[in-house]
Amino acid sequence: MRSYRKKLTFQLPSRRAFVNITSDVRQCLQESGIKEGLVLVNAMNITASVFINDDENGLHQDFERWLEKLAPEKPHSQYDHNGFEDNADAHLKRTIMGREVVVAVTDSELDFGTWEQIFYGEFDGRRPKHVMVKIIGE
Repeated sequence: MRSYRKKLTFQLPSRRAFVNITSDVRQCLQESGIKEGLVLVNAMNITASVFINDDENGLHQDFERWLEKLAPEKPHSQYDHNGFEDNADAHLKRTIMGREVVVAVTDSELDFGTWEQIFYGEFDGRRPKHVMVKIIGE
């Protein structure tokens, strides 16, 4: 069995955003040379997320609205965590959207269902964050 690891870096100009990283993961798969196996993609920061869903702008706006209702950014004083930092809402949003995804690799391709894409979710941006791609297989 072989393995491949690559760290992707993101520094988004906004506090929150969703970025389709499917092409980045496909590039990693191509670099790995692995034809059958598994791809793990995980956010390495506790205020960011990796998840799978449809790449549809209206859905992304729905995510933003829904997450803001569940864990509103302001007022900052509503959170015990917000003493030194003001990002408690980002920690909660990450918990809801998830830390990582695992995708099967079949015949050198990501084995997706219809419309599935991999996304990086940023909830406390404007600084460098990392996503780790780990691929194992033959």
